[in-house]
Amino acid sequence: MEDANRPIFLQLGERLENEIISGQLAEDSAIPSINELAAFYRINPATALKAVNLLVENGILYKKRGIGMFVAVGARKQLIEMHQKTFAGEFIDPLLAEGKKIGLSVVEIIQMIEKRSN
Repeated sequence: MEDANRPIFLQLGERLENEIISGQLAEDSAIPSINELAAFYRINPATALKAVNLLVENGILYKKRGIGMFVAVGARKQLIEMHQKTFAGEFIDPLLAEGKKIGLSVVEIIQMIEKRSN
């Protein structure tokens, strides 16, 4: 995985979430098995299971007994809403703090964002 400071199971869970948000993993479709995830990411199967179980606990995935794990209907919408709620704290607040530290006003920051988005 990518970030040595964060637990691997959280990183894998976020990857799966991102694949659901992007549509790579469609609602009501099967996800790779625990063993497939472990082999692909070269991690312990117990770590992959921990990531999947976290998503099951949050209602993002569900298990079809004897078949595998599937993306829950409504999971994409749920994840988007969850990410929108945390967006300000993760991105806007640090941006404003850094801007303030280097003497930028909110208006100047907005102008910079608008300029880069064109």
